[in-house]
Amino acid sequence: MSVRLSEPSSTSSRDPMDRRAWHRRAARPVLGWMVALLVLAFVHRWVPQSRWLLVHLFTLGLVTNSILIWGQHFTDTLLRSRAGDRGSQLSRLWVLNLGIVITSVGMVAGVGAMAIGGAAVIGLALCWYAWSLLTQLRGSLGGRFAFTVRWYVAAALLLPVGAVLGGAMALSQPEPWQGKLLLAHQLVNVLGFVGLTAIGTLITLWPTVLRTKMEPDQERAGRRALWAMAGGVLIAAVAALAGWMPVVAVGLVAYLIGLVLIGIPLLRCALRKPPQDFPAYSIGAALVWLVGCLVGLAVLLLRTDHPSLAAGQVQRFTVPFVAGFLAQLLFGAMSYLMPTVMGGGPKVVRASCAEMNRFGAARVAVLNASLVAFLASDNSWIRVLTSLLALVALASIVVLIVRMVRLVTRGCTKVTAPTADTEPVKGNPAQRVKSEKVTSGVLEAPSQRRDFVEAVMGLGGVLGAVAIGRAVGGSGTPTAAQGAVAATGQTTRVRVVANGMRFHPDTVQVPVGNRLEITLVNEDPEQVHDLYLATGASTKRLPPGQTSVLDAGVIGAPVEGWCSIVGHRSMGMLFHVTTPGAGAPAGPPVAVGSTRQQVDLSKPPGPGFRTRSAVLEPVLPSPERSIQLTVTEADQELAPGVIQHAMTYNGRVMGPTVNANLGDRISCRLVNRGSMGHSVDFHAGTVAPDNTMRTIAPGESLDYRFVTHRAGIWLYHCSTMPMSAHIAAGMYGAVVVPPRGIAKVDREFLLIQQEAYLGPPGGETDSAKIANEAPDLTIWNGHANQYVFDPLTARVGERVRIWVLAAGPSRGISFHVVGAQFDTVFKEGAYLLRPNNPEGGGAQALDLAAAQGGFVELVFDEPGTYTFVNHSFVEMERGARGLIKVTA
Repeated sequence: MSVRLSEPSSTSSRDPMDRRAWHRRAARPVLGWMVALLVLAFVHRWVPQSRWLLVHLFTLGLVTNSILIWGQHFTDTLLRSRAGDRGSQLSRLWVLNLGIVITSVGMVAGVGAMAIGGAAVIGLALCWYAWSLLTQLRGSLGGRFAFTVRWYVAAALLLPVGAVLGGAMALSQPEPWQGKLLLAHQLVNVLGFVGLTAIGTLITLWPTVLRTKMEPDQERAGRRALWAMAGGVLIAAVAALAGWMPVVAVGLVAYLIGLVLIGIPLLRCALRKPPQDFPAYSIGAALVWLVGCLVGLAVLLLRTDHPSLAAGQVQRFTVPFVAGFLAQLLFGAMSYLMPTVMGGGPKVVRASCAEMNRFGAARVAVLNASLVAFLASDNSWIRVLTSLLALVALASIVVLIVRMVRLVTRGCTKVTAPTADTEPVKGNPAQRVKSEKVTSGVLEAPSQRRDFVEAVMGLGGVLGAVAIGRAVGGSGTPTAAQGAVAATGQTTRVRVVANGMRFHPDTVQVPVGNRLEITLVNEDPEQVHDLYLATGASTKRLPPGQTSVLDAGVIGAPVEGWCSIVGHRSMGMLFHVTTPGAGAPAGPPVAVGSTRQQVDLSKPPGPGFRTRSAVLEPVLPSPERSIQLTVTEADQELAPGVIQHAMTYNGRVMGPTVNANLGDRISCRLVNRGSMGHSVDFHAGTVAPDNTMRTIAPGESLDYRFVTHRAGIWLYHCSTMPMSAHIAAGMYGAVVVPPRGIAKVDREFLLIQQEAYLGPPGGETDSAKIANEAPDLTIWNGHANQYVFDPLTARVGERVRIWVLAAGPSRGISFHVVGAQFDTVFKEGAYLLRPNNPEGGGAQALDLAAAQGGFVELVFDEPGTYTFVNHSFVEMERGARGLIKVTA
């Protein structure tokens, strides 16, 4: 049986818009998104949320529009049914694109509600599309391959699910939910919506592109594969939301099984008639990338058990999946389908196919070789040059589409003779095979030689780019400072051990002109370490027990080095490369103090920031309490426009608050999903530090148990050296244990103060500022002015209790509420002042040194806006300020 995908299906004579005109109008948004994507590729460094936009302009703008257009095309063809209302189909596309625009603007502007609204519009457009296909399927007479339409329906119904997950992420959910949602979102949208549509289409399109007949078992394999792949997506998505990473991998294995089921007959088609033109080359390469990504993803998920870590690592597959699979599949299919759909007569169609196939082998070779080089190299120059080559290879489709459309509209009559790789062959498979046998000896050999030459030229261009990148940027690391020194051709090799916040040895002497090769071994039982040289050469970060070899280049002058893990340099992890008769070392002085950054605290927090609730929830009666602290590292806003790479417990600067009663047994599971060693020290417990407070390596966990024997507000923090850097980076929190007989109050708040020592934008905490006690910010509950723009609230006459803790790492607090007095003060386990005391006394401030805590109580007599501050005014002016709005 033949499936003629290039032939238009019958349409109603009353339909004012034929298929060719419909395709021209429907394709306009696709071309628009292509142009927008190309522009963004060059200006993305200056655009907020550029990574999100690059991915979603392609997946939503190009891919989703194309799926709706070509899904409708194949449905009409396979069902041999009358096309639906073309006007409604175009309206559906415009609704989809409206949703994409709204979502994109909302993400760039940081308006979560707008992004969620746009996602809802996209989901509604896809539900409309799925309902239309189902209606068309039920009203048709069916056919051998009508089941393919069910692939499109299943895929379309998954995108609204992915949109809901994406909308939930726009609300900035706390960890671990943000990681769970992200992973499920990726699985549902990429493997579900896009993957099912793509594979369902290739069941019939792949043999057609190869101009060969289908395999006898292709229909049965397609039906079975749908169940396996759709079921695999659902299993993986549900498991991701539940945090069951091994079950996510099981879902991927089921998906792979379905892919193998349909892949076997598709592979037999290719073996019988190998690819001979750009559409076939591009689609075939896309399938190889898909299988590689799925296998790599399954292996990755089997090796991790935390959704936040898994979601972050899944993003490593974004480039190969989007550029390797999606782009090549989409552009290959478009290159085959657009000329045949646009029509214009046999000569025009042949010329259109030839245009879309122009330099096809070279384009495929350049794109795939560039992707491999980009993914395999850490050299920034190689990555820049190969990404530019890949972009050119992809962008060429825009030029070719414009040329092809212009050719069709002009009704070209001067065309070259058809060739085996450009002529769209109609008729049944037997006729195609017979025709190909007649012409193969004349036309296929020159075509194959031409493609071979193009591919070699493309590969040569990529190898040339790699060679230029290595010459400019070195072999993966920058070349050491060598001035005009002549290389001796000899190599000095040294073994350096990192352990106990020191390098052993910490100094090596290298003859001028020798190349230096350093083998770094991390023998520290707990800490992650690396070695960074002032020339820019560095190792990767090494967990305990791992080894890395660093090529430092030819040495012509002394070079300084250090461990780049935050705080390790200030603790003495320094390395020195000396040369006989040396001058000054290469690089900046080791201990350089940074100037304080000026932050405009009159501005509101950023649009994506969520105020940390200061309300202290009531303590529930339970003698046993279990918590989990998951260590992650993420960019966090500490003040308006100030983003730092923070270390966190459970995803935010300042960990979760633990409420407990006297005598409660607390069980804490510490899970390290960071990139270095971490730990926890609960001041609320009395336990030997040797085991419970030890540093655990990335990927490890630890159980910490203690009993709340005494009342107070107790600090917990990371106790990994340097502690000051880890606390300043956000690793602290509180355990609140109310004293016996504590009075009832109407409102209860918690405020924890921390100093912030800012590194460069998006960078890590500045250890030199910590050593010099030069904080840039002093913040409450993880943000400098969040309670100025989102005040605490109370009513006149209500008794308000405010728990206060000085987390440090170095500074204390003089806590004061402007316009109010305290009638109750509790500090470090004891009352200093009680209401109605015989002396008639009151208090104006609660003074706390670093790691001390307590609470104050007060009653507001008048409505108004009251300011709470650290009365050490330099700290207040650095952010230790908030408001309490009191109403009558």
